[in-house]
Amino acid sequence: MPPAAILDVDGTLVETNYHHAIAWYRAFTQYDVELPVWRIHRAIGMGGDQLVGALAGEEVEREKGDDIRAAETALYMAMIHEVRPLPTARRLIEVLKENGHSVVLASSAKQQEIDHYLDLLDARDLADSWTSSADVEQTKPEPDLVQAAREKAGGGDAVMVGDSTWDVEAAKRAGIETIAIRTGGFGHDELVAAGAACVFESIDDLLQALHETPLKG
Repeated sequence: MPPAAILDVDGTLVETNYHHAIAWYRAFTQYDVELPVWRIHRAIGMGGDQLVGALAGEEVEREKGDDIRAAETALYMAMIHEVRPLPTARRLIEVLKENGHSVVLASSAKQQEIDHYLDLLDARDLADSWTSSADVEQTKPEPDLVQAAREKAGGGDAVMVGDSTWDVEAAKRAGIETIAIRTGGFGHDELVAAGAACVFESIDDLLQALHETPLKG
């Protein structure tokens, strides 16, 4: 059997990273925490339970973390109608299914966000399964999300496809390889340094070279 394909969603299949960066910026600002947007972008792909402390320190996490996360959710949901699928994202799922892979969409987003993305990608009857925040205790770079997705795929061999260094790190901790795509704004060299098996500029580039990747079967 070919390995299962665990596909990150935010930044990999749908273009959300910059929307999230702005939402986090506004949420931090609401609670008098001033951070440059470029620093916030560098943390996108890390789960919200990890992001506040990583960016603003443990004191802010203890005193304001839950409030900042709630504000970010509301601010992001006000922009979610602007989110679009990345080019050929659905085609990637189709090709993987045609090649015999189980496909699990791996996200720690809340269910309402996942529902929106599934509709955008028209993937409810295409993907084998998907995850949400309800499936994990800790988000990336912890391996919980990747492990949960792998279990939904049957627990065998798997390969991650993601866009951030946090995807690569989480997959590495779960013991699986990652194919990285630069759609989240992370650089080629830093994705390789994080441990990505290979890096592509776009989903289309990945599709053209799929036979050269760990997903070749």
